[in-house]
Amino acid sequence: MQILIVEDEKRLADALYQILLEQKYMADVEYNGIDALEYGLSGIYDLIILDIMIPYKDGFEVAYELRKNKIDTPILMLTAKDTVPDKVTGLNKGADDYMTKPFAPEELIARIKALTRRKGEVVLDETSFDDFNFNASSNTLSKGTKSVHLNYKEAEILKLLLSKPDVIVSKDEIITKVWGYDSDAGSNNVEAYISFLRRKLNFINSDTEIKSSKKMGYRLEKSM
Repeated sequence: MQILIVEDEKRLADALYQILLEQKYMADVEYNGIDALEYGLSGIYDLIILDIMIPYKDGFEVAYELRKNKIDTPILMLTAKDTVPDKVTGLNKGADDYMTKPFAPEELIARIKALTRRKGEVVLDETSFDDFNFNASSNTLSKGTKSVHLNYKEAEILKLLLSKPDVIVSKDEIITKVWGYDSDAGSNNVEAYISFLRRKLNFINSDTEIKSSKKMGYRLEKSM
């Protein structure tokens, strides 16, 4: 899962980044509204954590511009402002949830999970597809008595494919969500990890296939 953190207080931004990293989320950090809007408009993020009091464009403006441009990424506003009018303004501008600083890390993670569930693109800790099971907590792929561990990138690619079972996931989307927005990774990197995943599906004797579609991308295909 790819999350955009927008927070101008560097210490808090770093703390948020570490919390997300510990939960095995990928995150980018921006410190002002102009950069936040540019990154948010890319549409690659599963969630945006957005502070209100940021330079150049405040969080209200950023949220409004994102919704105006048809970006439906869930927005969690994180701010020191705890007044009802501020909360109402944030929600009216397009925020999906509102959280006041200081906060408990456990509450932050719970709200992230709730918001991504609403979007419908979250992979549960235990997921079954066709003839195999995937445990996202341990990154374990299994069928019957056979199991194999996936490394971080293999697991993230599989999560992405599982979150969109009937959709072709493009190589560009895989690169931005697994390697990151500013990564130098290319098609060869994606092809290599798809090959690793196919081998591991074969290792557990799964008949599920990862189909490529005219060099556009990949999708999971159930066995006949």
